[in-house]
Amino acid sequence: MRSRSRTYSLTFSIYSLILFNSLALHASEYLISYRYVVKDSALYNESLSISQAMKKCSGSPQIALELQTDGNKNLKKIISQNSEKFTEYIHKLGMHVEYKDTTNKAMNKSTTIMTLQTTCFTVDFNDNFAKIAPLK
Repeated sequence: MRSRSRTYSLTFSIYSLILFNSLALHASEYLISYRYVVKDSALYNESLSISQAMKKCSGSPQIALELQTDGNKNLKKIISQNSEKFTEYIHKLGMHVEYKDTTNKAMNKSTTIMTLQTTCFTVDFNDNFAKIAPLK
């Protein structure tokens, strides 16, 4: 008959803590920001900034996006290979839109700037895909 000592529950909690932390270590955290500028209905400038987070980000992961990879672990290359899918995804997250419209001597000029503020994403690399989820 098994004794009901506290050593069993203590051992179980230590093992579960080690397992949970080892699973969390597989996902990396990256800071991603995106901005593009459209002038007079033509794409003028587009920039994507990706850097690995220097310290742990807080928050819980939201709905994830899976991008196809060829075993590559470079996030910028993965996003550029799947750029259309990624831009649709970040549009759903919410982007800040700034619009200017001026008319001078019957000439109409417009500028639209769309920005994804710097957001912390968790990224889990597997053999065939990368799973990306923003933290909120």
